[in-house]
Amino acid sequence: MNRAFNKTSLKQLTGILQRFQSTLVVAEHNNDKLTPITLNAITAASKLGGEVSCLVAGTNCAKVVEEISKVHGVKKVLVAQHDSYKGGLPEELTPLILQTQKQFNFTHICAGASAFGKNLLPRVAAKLDVAPVSDIIEIKSPDTFVRTIYAGNALSTVKCNEPIKVFTVRGTSFEAASTEGGSAASEEVAAASPTGISEWLEQTLTKSDRPELTSAKVVVSGGRGLKSGENFQLLYDLADKLNAAVGASRAAVDAGYVPNDMQVGQTGKIVAPELYIAVGISGAIQHLAGMKDSKTIVAINKDPEAPIFQVADYGLVADLFKAVPEMTESLSK
Repeated sequence: MNRAFNKTSLKQLTGILQRFQSTLVVAEHNNDKLTPITLNAITAASKLGGEVSCLVAGTNCAKVVEEISKVHGVKKVLVAQHDSYKGGLPEELTPLILQTQKQFNFTHICAGASAFGKNLLPRVAAKLDVAPVSDIIEIKSPDTFVRTIYAGNALSTVKCNEPIKVFTVRGTSFEAASTEGGSAASEEVAAASPTGISEWLEQTLTKSDRPELTSAKVVVSGGRGLKSGENFQLLYDLADKLNAAVGASRAAVDAGYVPNDMQVGQTGKIVAPELYIAVGISGAIQHLAGMKDSKTIVAINKDPEAPIFQVADYGLVADLFKAVPEMTESLSK
């Protein structure tokens, strides 16, 4: 006989289902330190209900294992160490994740929507023959997610009917999990056989005393209005006074003023600092998609009709070549 569920029984059923949920968060790290976006992914995973496990794959990554075992919300840390995991190559990590999934039967697999996560999880999803959900900004239920479309101008609610949900998490949309209060147990998992189809040689990183762009509390960005790469020195001087990271619009990157790792926007980095200062940036929708979640937005542009002023909390219609040095000088006093 069919019986209608009342609110109490529906809540009980939801609780029972959540106990069967289990999520694997693939940790991003450099063998010495956890990448901050992993903490945001752990918060997202916690919202699904059920146990949260983290997979740490690398070489000599004991420090990372210790760090992640203290993160609030993590139940278990799975550790795999092998030389083939150097550099976090997706060709080598995918077999490990598939093997781990087969052993523990996770219902969800996720990672931060960084270059690492975007490179790895689509391959994992393809091997599992499921459709991944990318760059989610909200979790409605264990099978329903929200993500942005049309350069952030619309939200899409996606119901995923796959047996294993694979998704990447936009770091700026979820608070970082607390790095205290956790007491996760660690467990060694067997390393998968190396595929040998790619090899990690080296990486050359831009060295800077400034904060990393995606995790900085203050970001100063420049656009085509700066007219040359040399003029970005104005922003570097201002950023040094504010302990800020420096970003750029796609127009400035395409013009060759600065390297593309400084690009903020839909096809660059997504940032949400406490303070975002846009200098000489018109405000194309592709750029706004990468910074509109900033807590406070300040725009400096000589064109009063520039679209950037529509999203700015504070706007200054002025010549940036006069305004920026004046700001830097004021901060020096």
